[in-house]
Amino acid sequence: MSTVDKMLIKGIRSFDPENKNVITFFKPLTLIVGPNGAGKTTIIECLKLSCTGELPPNSRSGHTFVHDPKVAGETETKGQIKLRFKTAAGKDVVCIRSFQLTQKASKMEFKAIESVLQTINPHTGEKVCLSYRCADMDREIPALMGVSKAILENVIFVHQDESNWPLQDPSTLKKKFDDIFSATRYTKALEVIKKLHKDQAQEIKTFRLKLENLQTLKDQAYRLHDSIAQDQEKSDALKTQMEDLKTNIEAVENKIRCTGTGMNELRKLQEQISTKATARSTYFTLRQQQYAALSEENEDTDEELKEWQTKFEERITLMETKIGKLEREMNDEKTSSSSLSVTMNDLTLEIGKLQAEANAHMSVKHKRDSAIRNIFTKHNLGAIPDAPFTDDVAMNLTNRIKARLSNLEDDLQDKKKSNDTHLEFLWGRYLRVNARYSEVDGQIQSKKESQVSISRRMKDKENERDAAEMELSKHNLARLDERERHMQIEVERKTLALGERDYDLIISQKRPEIYTLDHKIKALHREKDNITNDADDRVKLELKKDELERCKKKRKKIYDEHKDKIKSVLKWLPSEKDLKKEITQAFGSVDADYNGLNSKSQEAEQQLKFAQMKVDGARSRLSKFQKDLDAKRKHLNAKLQSITKVSVDINKYPKILKDAMDDRDKHRNQYNLAKGMRIMYDPYEKIARDSHKCPCCDRAFTPDEEDWFVKKQRATGTSSAEHMKVLEMVKSDAEDFFKQLDDLRGIYDEYVKLGKETIPLAEKDLEQLLADESEKAQTFEDLVSVLAQVKMDRDGAEDLLHPIETIDRHVQEIQDLEPQVQDLEYKLDSRGQGVRSLEEIQLELNSVQRASEVDHLRDQQKILTEDLSNAQMRWHALREEKVSASSIVDKFKKAEQDLVHIAEEKEQLNLDQKHLEEALVPLSEERESLLQEYKALKERLEQECEQLAERKRGFQQEIDALGTLNTRIKEYLDSKKAEKLNELQEKHKLNLSELQKHETRKQDISAELDRSKEVLRTQDQFKRNIDDNLNYRKTKAEVDRLTHDIELLEDNVLSIGSMSTIEADLKRHAQEKERLLSEYNRCQGTISVYQSNISKHKLELKQTQYKDIEKRYFNQLLQLKTTEMANKDLDRYYAALDKALMRFHTMKMEEINKIIKELWQQTYRGQDIDCISINSDSEGAGTRSYSYRVVMQNGGAELEMRGRCSAGQKVLASLIIRLALAETFCLNCGILALDEPTTNLDGPNAESLAAALLRIMESRKGQENFQLIIITHDERFAQLIGQRQLAEKYYRVSKDELQHSKIEAQEIFD
Repeated sequence: MSTVDKMLIKGIRSFDPENKNVITFFKPLTLIVGPNGAGKTTIIECLKLSCTGELPPNSRSGHTFVHDPKVAGETETKGQIKLRFKTAAGKDVVCIRSFQLTQKASKMEFKAIESVLQTINPHTGEKVCLSYRCADMDREIPALMGVSKAILENVIFVHQDESNWPLQDPSTLKKKFDDIFSATRYTKALEVIKKLHKDQAQEIKTFRLKLENLQTLKDQAYRLHDSIAQDQEKSDALKTQMEDLKTNIEAVENKIRCTGTGMNELRKLQEQISTKATARSTYFTLRQQQYAALSEENEDTDEELKEWQTKFEERITLMETKIGKLEREMNDEKTSSSSLSVTMNDLTLEIGKLQAEANAHMSVKHKRDSAIRNIFTKHNLGAIPDAPFTDDVAMNLTNRIKARLSNLEDDLQDKKKSNDTHLEFLWGRYLRVNARYSEVDGQIQSKKESQVSISRRMKDKENERDAAEMELSKHNLARLDERERHMQIEVERKTLALGERDYDLIISQKRPEIYTLDHKIKALHREKDNITNDADDRVKLELKKDELERCKKKRKKIYDEHKDKIKSVLKWLPSEKDLKKEITQAFGSVDADYNGLNSKSQEAEQQLKFAQMKVDGARSRLSKFQKDLDAKRKHLNAKLQSITKVSVDINKYPKILKDAMDDRDKHRNQYNLAKGMRIMYDPYEKIARDSHKCPCCDRAFTPDEEDWFVKKQRATGTSSAEHMKVLEMVKSDAEDFFKQLDDLRGIYDEYVKLGKETIPLAEKDLEQLLADESEKAQTFEDLVSVLAQVKMDRDGAEDLLHPIETIDRHVQEIQDLEPQVQDLEYKLDSRGQGVRSLEEIQLELNSVQRASEVDHLRDQQKILTEDLSNAQMRWHALREEKVSASSIVDKFKKAEQDLVHIAEEKEQLNLDQKHLEEALVPLSEERESLLQEYKALKERLEQECEQLAERKRGFQQEIDALGTLNTRIKEYLDSKKAEKLNELQEKHKLNLSELQKHETRKQDISAELDRSKEVLRTQDQFKRNIDDNLNYRKTKAEVDRLTHDIELLEDNVLSIGSMSTIEADLKRHAQEKERLLSEYNRCQGTISVYQSNISKHKLELKQTQYKDIEKRYFNQLLQLKTTEMANKDLDRYYAALDKALMRFHTMKMEEINKIIKELWQQTYRGQDIDCISINSDSEGAGTRSYSYRVVMQNGGAELEMRGRCSAGQKVLASLIIRLALAETFCLNCGILALDEPTTNLDGPNAESLAAALLRIMESRKGQENFQLIIITHDERFAQLIGQRQLAEKYYRVSKDELQHSKIEAQEIFD
């Protein structure tokens, strides 16, 4: 909440424009007392103007608000109001408003010259000044104070002339209340919302019509797009069909060309067959004749025979060459046979390698089968078929193994869920106990805070008691009674002395002296008439003298006021001419010293702050280390106690850890030994069953011995399994115990390091830093003390700068005025008139008129009367002091009683806290026990889950190994090496067959070689037979050629077909071509129609009405929907604001009337009015405008108060209404100023008002920002309300000898 702290007034109304008057506003009461016309109301006017910018009523636009230049003897005066206040946010702000009033030739001009707000920058601490226009300033300050301008004008700072506004005419009252409620602003807002709703409803209709039009265009555009798409789709389909038709046409044309070509070829072939058949018949007859004449048919070729025929010798050579060739072929065959043998050897090696891999594959399959059997046997997965397994069987068994792995995974998850359930149950118990622990601990903390609060209250009461005792020691009640009796006697004596002397009789006897003085008065009147002739010069002389005298007085006044300061600054008093020079030099020297010392002090302060930061850091580190040490000690103690179940000294931790490690190793060795024995004995049963003999001594068993051995072995295995479980549990417990202790090793090492190394080093560093800080603090204090002294000297010199400037200006003015006065005096004296002015003569005339004993007697009478009045006032002051001392005694006794009550309350709190702390101990133990139980259960369950997970991992490894074997089998099958082996074996068989062929060929070549050699021996006998054979062969060859040609031609004819078939095909192809061409042309025409439609629709879509139709439709739809939503929101806002206004107005009026009724009944002492209230009536249905009237109730009747109440009742009702409004609306501003609240009030009502105000202040005494400012001339009212517990001082406003208002702070009843 906002409050006002201090205000400076300068040059406002009757306040001196040259001097500053400062008033500090106290809490909760600021009392301002003074006679009428002293300037009390000016304080309210300045407060109101500073906060609202509103000039007081009847101030003639500010002309009468600023000090009049004519009164000050200047052509221009300046006024300033400086107000420091706290904003609603608690921030200090200074408001400065400056004004200027200038005397022109024919009128005065008022001007506001400056409006400034000063604040403190929270980051840098520097002052920040912001200049504003007056209108901006008038809006800014009410916002900072947290109340409206109407509240400031009509409730908080109300001018005396407007204090009765609640009982003014109805229009004024309505305007005031509307401004207070801000009703006009909200009513206008409702009207604007209603009008905006109506306008938007019309816009919605327009938007809907536009949207319907756009919807039609959008649908039409969609239809055009659909038509284009359909036509384009049909066009594309026809194009595809045309491509197919074109392909078919080309195919038919090819068929027609092929058919024509075939027909021509058929005709040519028939002609060739006929020609060749004739020639063959001739050659066949010739061949028969030659064969009949042939003696022996030779088997050699024609070329060989021709060669024998042509060159017999050469033929012989050729025969030899043939023999050589046959021999080479024989060698080639041998080489090929050898090569095939090598290839067959290579194939044999490759086949052997592949056969080895096939054998390895079978071995892997055996391993896979063995692994499957082992897994099934180890994990008891059921019966399996006999080995070897097929791939399908192996895959099925593998899937069964994987299913078992999935079951193990499910078991692990179920175990985890079960563990989580147990842990959640135990953690819930811990949280419930912890909540109870926190609740009790919170109650203990609350009791501690209450104890601190009670200690603070006890200390305040002790201070209050001590203050009352100190105040009481200042008053001597017996002395006060004696002084009161003496003052009563003195008042009676002075009253008797004034009555003994009959001044009226003495004055009547002195009448004759008056006639003697009449003659002197007449002479002075004649001199006055003579002086009138030289009025102009005398007026000038008087003006100059007055101005000269005024300058001298001002110079003397300023010099006398600052004489001591000048002497203290310079240590001597220079002449007025050299005063400015000496003060300026002194200020320059002191300012330089101050700046140097200030920089040094700032540097020293920074060093001190840095050292303090280091000390704070070292302390925080040391505190942190100690807290860590305590925390680790507590943690280790709690852990050791939880693990060992007994209280253990933390220093014995290493020994406990070593014992636990030895115990763990012992139990581990026992378990490993038992496990090894079991592993050794486990296979004995199988060995005995398989070999039927003893596994140890290798002795053969009979069946009975074998059964007895197996039975004994099984019993031993069962007992060893149980023993193994026991040993495993013991080993697990020992390992858990050691692990829990081992987990604390790191914390114990840190604890030891903290206690022996870290904390001693931190303490040593802190000692060094404290010594350094002390040294820097001493240096800083020395500099600050020196700087304070230098600052005082500097401030003293600086304060003198402005007065010295003024003195120097007055000296210059005196030096200019003195020659002018001397010239005028000489001029008048030369005329024999003397230099007496008309005013001097008038003064002498007045003094002569008063210079009679009658006036003296009257003066004596006045002095005695004033002495009597002063004695009466002192007597009254002594009585008030006696009453004050009595109240102090009562206050002292009340403080003693309060201290007793507070002590009893503190004792009860201590007892409650003790009980709560006792209840906290079992809760703490239960909480720690549950936490340890939770941790132990969690660790045990985690170990069980880890065992299940380990079992699953082992099973997973076996499955992975099986998967590796399956992968190797699959890789072999995928590589198809078995097929390759079969392929190589087939190739080997083919090569073997080829080798056999080569052997056969070698035999054929050998036989041919033998025949050739035989022919070579018998060539002479066949020479003749060769010729015959050649002729016969030639004819036979011709016949064979012609036969072959005819057969080829007949085959060609058969392949081409018959002539009728070809002609029918040709006709059919021609008809098909015509049909395809007709279909092609029809499609082409249809496509042109579709393309025309597409172009037409696209051209239509390019029209303006269809351009961006989708975007336009979406924007219009968006605009319509947002406008409809906004219109609905306006409806809701209108209804909500309307309802809120009605509720706010009703609630506030009820609250105001309730407060008015209570204050009226507490304050008013008459019997004619029971209570008053404010009635608000609505002006017309459906409106939120109200008319207001103040009514009074007497009995059951309710009457309007305006025009029916007295002036006192009007004042009292207005004050009570303002108090109620302040109570209701000033939530953020606890200020209330009352100007002359007792105007027109009689004594009882004034006393009741004082009592009501005292009650208000008593109820608000706990509220730090409540301020009541009361201005009154009623001394009795001031005494009733001005009490020391409310304010230490009060202000008295009076006027000095120059009729300037001044504000003086005085002790209450002093």
